[in-house]
Amino acid sequence: MKTFPVTNSNLSATHLGLFLQEKYSLGKDVKCQLIKAGINDTYLVTDNADKFVFRVYSLNWRSRTEIEEEIKLLNQLKENAISISYPLLDKESNYVQTLNAPEGDRFGVLFTFAKGEKLHVIPQETHFLIGQHMARLHMVTNNQRLNRINYSPEVILIDSLKKISSFLGSETDEMNFMKSAQTYLLAEFENADIAQMRQGVVHLDIWFDNLNITSDDKITIFDFDFCGNGWLCLDIAYYILQLHNVEKYEAKDYQPKVEGFIKGYESVTPISEEEKRLIPILGVSLYFFYLGVQCQRYDNWSNSFLSENYLKRYINGLVKRYYDIYKLGDFKKVN
Repeated sequence: MKTFPVTNSNLSATHLGLFLQEKYSLGKDVKCQLIKAGINDTYLVTDNADKFVFRVYSLNWRSRTEIEEEIKLLNQLKENAISISYPLLDKESNYVQTLNAPEGDRFGVLFTFAKGEKLHVIPQETHFLIGQHMARLHMVTNNQRLNRINYSPEVILIDSLKKISSFLGSETDEMNFMKSAQTYLLAEFENADIAQMRQGVVHLDIWFDNLNITSDDKITIFDFDFCGNGWLCLDIAYYILQLHNVEKYEAKDYQPKVEGFIKGYESVTPISEEEKRLIPILGVSLYFFYLGVQCQRYDNWSNSFLSENYLKRYINGLVKRYYDIYKLGDFKKVN
């Protein structure tokens, strides 16, 4: 019987362990375990006391060129003493592995393990240190460019809403809000004082889930899968957005933590007044982008919660709430 085609598969951790053992000359007792399945699949690789992370990219999610550009960035950051999880060469001096999965060839890269743990609620003084860490990263990537995605208004706001519209009815209140907000946000991008906006390479996904912190406050950033070109303050806006999601605006220590993060950042390099003005605007814009990613990758995530009802709750509970808190554009129904 002919094997039926698949769109996405979970590769055997046991067999990946054997594959990595041979490719990287690891010990005979190496263990491999799937720890996260999503846009990409993440495996924890243990070789006695040593730990590594092996990322298997979904089919057609990133091209070889895009992955090589990510690797180039990580090596540059490592050379500049920025604490990040960086890629490792195999015994034949290759970074990228090609895995013949049932759906087609998928790429894989082995990374160092980030010491420490993820902290869901982070103390104010640690937010200060994270701000410093991000600023040092931006000092390296300022005015740099990768052969990867450019985070333009079209990518962040226009393309994303098209993807969302596949799941959310055009006549719903939520879609009318998104269209109205999109018009306002696009105008803010257009009217931004470009002379005050630093540009370079951004991570675009720095939040508690992508950084580990040790007991003595050593911070390591990982998962640069969304790295690309754009305004550096996109990273600042996204971090504050995620801090809001965790702490909530009304919490007594929310604003002090935001201020601590900003002070930490500016202890290394300044944030322009225009960048500060745009932080909440860019935060809402990134809600558009990541909702678009969810809708785009629905088949791979097999997320049964991704539905019109899910999007309505997400938009009302997070996007519109953040939009209203900062008193952004007036809501107008868009036909």
